Amino acid sequence: MSDTQVPVRRTEPHRASLKLRCGPFSSEAEVEISSRGLIAVGALVSGILLSVVPIIWVSTRKAPRRWL
Repeated sequence: MSDTQVPVRRTEPHRASLKLRCGPFSSEAEVEISSRGLIAVGALVSGILLSVVPIIWVSTRKAPRRWL
């Protein structure tokens, strides 16, 4: 094995900012997230959206009639 060091590639974080003003109300927000964090958030949102479909399908179908 060699003792050469592999340079670590640093990526710039993704940044977004929002300034909102509506009449007397004003607000500012700023978000900073890494690429890995962005992928994690996307995976979580996808999982939530994909799990909603079967819940809605089961809750809206007609229940079978049962004879006592």
